[in-house]
Amino acid sequence: MPQERRQAILEILEKSAKPVKGGELAETLGVSRQVIVQDIALLRAEGQSIVATPQGYFLIKNYNNNEKRSLRVFACQHDNKGIEEELKIIVANGGRVLDVMVDHPLYGELKGNLMLESIDEVEQFLKNLNKSGAEPLSVLTKGIHLHTVEASSQVILDNIQEELKKANLLVKS
Repeated sequence: MPQERRQAILEILEKSAKPVKGGELAETLGVSRQVIVQDIALLRAEGQSIVATPQGYFLIKNYNNNEKRSLRVFACQHDNKGIEEELKIIVANGGRVLDVMVDHPLYGELKGNLMLESIDEVEQFLKNLNKSGAEPLSVLTKGIHLHTVEASSQVILDNIQEELKKANLLVKS
């Protein structure tokens, strides 16, 4: 039965065009969210490319369509008040925020998958951040962090960079 359930998780993720929340998987399959978390861990250990984001789980191949996309890493620095402005600048200008990374002095690179591409997703992320009481990764590094951003062209990434610079959100070189 657990193997059939894990297969069902894969089938649900394969058919979905957007991330699926763990709670939705749990309800659909009649198990607890913790069972889903364990099943996802086992599927990852078997080599499945499942990514966890604030919006839910997804298979990488579902997000890697044939459309040519450009990537750029932005080095940003701001306090917690700058999070909303930074993320909204990126998505309002046509970018998708794939992740946030910090370089921790003890653990090295720490990364959180975000996959934010709309103002609504940014607002939901901020609401969840506030509700959880958790601190963003950037508190570990005095506000310095990296975002990998995806867009349909380098021109869009150039525009995002210029807007982040105007807002004084980029690390000064």
